[in-house]
Amino acid sequence: MATAAPEPGPGLELKGSAAGGLSADPLPAATMSTQRLRNEDYHDYSSTDVSPEESPSEGLSNFSPGSYQRFGESSGTTWFQTLIHLLKGNVGTGLLGLPLAVRNAGLLMGPLSLLVIGIVAVHCMSILVKCAHHFCRRLNKPFVDYGDTVMYGLESSPSSWLRNHAHWGRHLVDFFLIVTQLGFCCVYFVFLADNFKQVIEAANGTTNNCHSNETAIMTPTMDSRLYMLAFLPFLVLLVFVRNLRALSIFSLLANLSMLVSLVMIYQFIVQSIPDPSRLPLVASWRTYPLFFGTAIFAFEGIGMVLPLENKMKDPQKFPLILYLGMAIVTILYISLGCLGYLQFGDSIQGSITLNLPNCWLYQSVKLLYTIGIFFTYALQFYVPAEIVVPFFVSRAPERCELLVDLSVRTVMVCLTCVLAILIPRLDLVISLVGSVSSSALALIIPPLLEISTYCSEGLSPLTIAKDVLISVLGFVGFVVGTYQSLSELIQPSSTPSSTNSTSTFI
Repeated sequence: MATAAPEPGPGLELKGSAAGGLSADPLPAATMSTQRLRNEDYHDYSSTDVSPEESPSEGLSNFSPGSYQRFGESSGTTWFQTLIHLLKGNVGTGLLGLPLAVRNAGLLMGPLSLLVIGIVAVHCMSILVKCAHHFCRRLNKPFVDYGDTVMYGLESSPSSWLRNHAHWGRHLVDFFLIVTQLGFCCVYFVFLADNFKQVIEAANGTTNNCHSNETAIMTPTMDSRLYMLAFLPFLVLLVFVRNLRALSIFSLLANLSMLVSLVMIYQFIVQSIPDPSRLPLVASWRTYPLFFGTAIFAFEGIGMVLPLENKMKDPQKFPLILYLGMAIVTILYISLGCLGYLQFGDSIQGSITLNLPNCWLYQSVKLLYTIGIFFTYALQFYVPAEIVVPFFVSRAPERCELLVDLSVRTVMVCLTCVLAILIPRLDLVISLVGSVSSSALALIIPPLLEISTYCSEGLSPLTIAKDVLISVLGFVGFVVGTYQSLSELIQPSSTPSSTNSTSTFI
């Protein structure tokens, strides 16, 4: 997964410091540095902004204490624009890995599990929105982001220890956002290398006949890790673009290319579906944790929920938009996962694009999706950069700020490249990122936030039991999924899933 105009791109969760109410309290150094950066040459617009044309201070000037108001009410997005942003924010590389996820769960267990995870994920999103509304009304704030909502939730806890350490709630959310988004960037490195490598190796055997079952003769080239290094300088230059308005142009290109690619993928997998009787309805329990990691990776769009709701002209309609959009996303996930697994069976790879025929039509599909993912990298990278870069820039001399900014960005891109090189299997990277960080943001934290927020106001035992159950299931998935992904990396199994890296696809 994965990329409100300032939140473009699959799975993108643009997040920044909350626009709190007016206060005379001294601001922390990190907040002051962020404001200084924005006031000078940082025209990056986070979730607190109305639009790229309006600054946070302009939005705050229209806010009257004691009222509940969203920045987006005056000049925000329509319900249809919000729906489109919600859809594109949940469609990325996680979608392409779902056919393999269904194989890891089984033809029956896979879609049923996707449906359940989708329902739970949407419920957790609605919990986050409800808690954010609660603190906006209670604290006279026009907007609170994910991190602030968790911090205020801990401050409402009956536990004095949690109240005294409430600021760690924001740090925890920031940490998981950084891990999640940089994990997305690692996935993009592997995806770019795998698909581009396959296109190059099959170039000599690529034909105009997309209906024959002939196997193209692959021409071995360099290892996929070298392709990652080849993409590195171009991605470094791409993330030097710090203006979010300029990145929105890349978002448009990414969305168009990926939309065309998805249409072509569906057009192929619905043709001549083989007999499904040979496929297991329920797969081995050993591979199910890998399914969980991939599924929650695909559904992890909770960080974009509050920014999208904030920018709506009519935010009261957002719950309906959320349920409608995520219903469409869930149908898309289940259909592509099942159809892809039915079409390719046990030979399905980490990305369904790697299973497409070696004819020019479907090779162009791989290239189009590769282009889309390439541009989406900068959009996903924007989130951790917005959190990490100001920390270092605020500690540098003023004349060196630009140099420090670009240096930190370069180091962060190189870090994602190194991690991708160390874990070159696309399916395991997706599952590991989903298990480690996406499960925390999407399943574990929101239910606990609801308990902490409303416990002093009275919660029914049924609601508490429901929230505890969701968090426990999320934590179990986090532990088991992470363990299974790491064990598969250390001791790869001899199952066909080991062919998910195109380094062995020769």
